[in-house]
Amino acid sequence: MNERPSPEKLLASLHADARARLRVYLGAAAGVGKTCQMLEDARQLIQQGIDVVVTAIETHGRADTAALLEGLEQIPLKPLAYRGATLYELDLDAVIARRPAVVVIDELAHTNAPGVKHQKRYEDVLEILANGSAVITAVNVQHLESLNDVVAQITGVRVRETIPDSFLQRADEVVNVDVSVETLRTRLRQGKIYGVEKIEQALNNFFRKGNLTALRELALRQTAQNQDTQARAYREREGLEAACLPERVMVCMASRGSAKKLLRLGSRIAGRLAHDWYAVYVETPREAPDCIKSDDLAALRENLRFAEALGARVVKLEADNVTDALIGFARREGITHVIFGQSARSRWDILWHGSIINRFLEEVRDVAVQVVPFNQAEPAP
Repeated sequence: MNERPSPEKLLASLHADARARLRVYLGAAAGVGKTCQMLEDARQLIQQGIDVVVTAIETHGRADTAALLEGLEQIPLKPLAYRGATLYELDLDAVIARRPAVVVIDELAHTNAPGVKHQKRYEDVLEILANGSAVITAVNVQHLESLNDVVAQITGVRVRETIPDSFLQRADEVVNVDVSVETLRTRLRQGKIYGVEKIEQALNNFFRKGNLTALRELALRQTAQNQDTQARAYREREGLEAACLPERVMVCMASRGSAKKLLRLGSRIAGRLAHDWYAVYVETPREAPDCIKSDDLAALRENLRFAEALGARVVKLEADNVTDALIGFARREGITHVIFGQSARSRWDILWHGSIINRFLEEVRDVAVQVVPFNQAEPAP
């Protein structure tokens, strides 16, 4: 686990510049101690005379967490009537009106109830930051959108509540909260994570040793990647060394079918290799706004929204020939890494209709090309 900062260092980091600061605690799974560390931060800052409030803290019945809440100023959740039940959500207006120096907010990936201003809690956090309060928050690595496919493959569970990677890129600090796999499984057996009725099921499913080991590695890699990005930006800003020429990544979409699998992969590759990356699609005459099928238009709009949420620079190219347009863009922009999606095709189909990928490889040199296969139930863009 990363070394905890002193209260003085934490205070300095939260007020290093005029922009409201964001600190994110990242963990491999529930129970590693993210909420406790946030509350300990809050208590340390208060001892330094800093105005701190906490909200949306869920103790999950844990005595240790509840003890850390004692004496802290809390902004109560706002009750909302929904389908005959009462739901409780973060009171965004109350937080902004209170205008503390620092707000501690848990459960970052939470989806708000219908009728709330923002659909997701991370959007609440962004508005709080925009209004001048620093934020300390926490999330598990499986909630990162670009890791959705990877986590599903590892655990067999498709995580539905996600946050865009661009949110983590907004963070001034990302701190990994880590404990050993055995420690985490022991906490689970002791009832410190879930209720007794869920312990055995969790141990035999999501909290299997192999799953937790893989999730720990993902969390460590994500934290290291964020630190490397910030270190490069600092060196460039301070002129400590010449900036290295970054890779340029392009994801090729079509105006039909889901491109989420491609875009998630593009986001991960770009995070390791590049500052910017492109989500590119080609609008042919038959796919112009007045010609495109309604289902294809809906899919295209969803792909574009998803690409922007992941931090891509969306580019629309208008051309009669898709391959020519993609080759031209790659050459103009100096693209070094390209991602295509492709369904299984017969040799005759490729010979008769041609292959965008084959021609791209023939004409564009010194470019890494990655082809993502799609099964029959998953239409290729």
